[in-house]
Amino acid sequence: MRKRSHRARAVLAVVTAALLGAAGCEAGGGAAAPKGTRARAAQAAPVWNRSPHSIAAIGDSITRGFDACMVLSDCPEVSWATGSDARVDSLAVRLLGVTGAAQRSWNYAATGARMSDLPEQMAQAVARGPELVTVMVGANDACRSSASAMTSVADFRADFEEALGTLREALPKTQVYVSSVPNLKRLWSEGRTNQLGKQVWKLGICPSMLENADDLTSAATLRRAQVQQRVVEYNKVLREVCAKDRRCRFDGNAVYDYRFGTGQLSHWDWFHPSKDGQARLAAIAYRTITAREPVA
Repeated sequence: MRKRSHRARAVLAVVTAALLGAAGCEAGGGAAAPKGTRARAAQAAPVWNRSPHSIAAIGDSITRGFDACMVLSDCPEVSWATGSDARVDSLAVRLLGVTGAAQRSWNYAATGARMSDLPEQMAQAVARGPELVTVMVGANDACRSSASAMTSVADFRADFEEALGTLREALPKTQVYVSSVPNLKRLWSEGRTNQLGKQVWKLGICPSMLENADDLTSAATLRRAQVQQRVVEYNKVLREVCAKDRRCRFDGNAVYDYRFGTGQLSHWDWFHPSKDGQARLAAIAYRTITAREPVA
């Protein structure tokens, strides 16, 4: 019955088109539109808008600017996504201008958030009706009390798909920029060169990767490798899920591959991005969003 209904609608559409075409020829004295005009009219508008007019950011402490301005504090004014600090030159400022960023950008990220928190954050973002949503999340899913406590890849995927589903149900044309999860093993190798940083890490910062930073035994090496592999798997999920949505752009692992040094790390915890690190994240996002073609 359903197939017959589809065929009937298809036949009706063809007949209607033919009738309308005939009527058009009669009304126009039989003169058809120039071929070039028809071709241009048939061209669909670009799927990806490189100049969105409003932005909502969701994710974790990185997008909140945690520890970039003062110890153990959010500093959203230096957020790579929506911040107002001129030294960072956030994505919102680059796309919307200073005034536009103040009026048409919103930050719903939360320090400590994991992928399981993303659907709720997305629901908050949807209420604003933004033209672009930025996503940076996943570090806290890998940064657990132990490697065995990390979020499973399956759960990570399911929660990300749910968040995008929440967006698409309400805002089918809103675009999404998805950042890769940062390279936590590089963070360990860079940060451990600072004695103060290693002391701060002992307070419980990302123990799955950073615990006993100078321990180079086979067990510690294996633990770090497990965490790093999980980050790689998370990024694979982000790429795959995003690729199914034509209005979603993944950064092509640009954040993961970025070879940051201690200058891009907070000098309070040697883990979160400094203001300079936030500026680098803003530049990566801007390049990805304004590129003519998505990253392969």
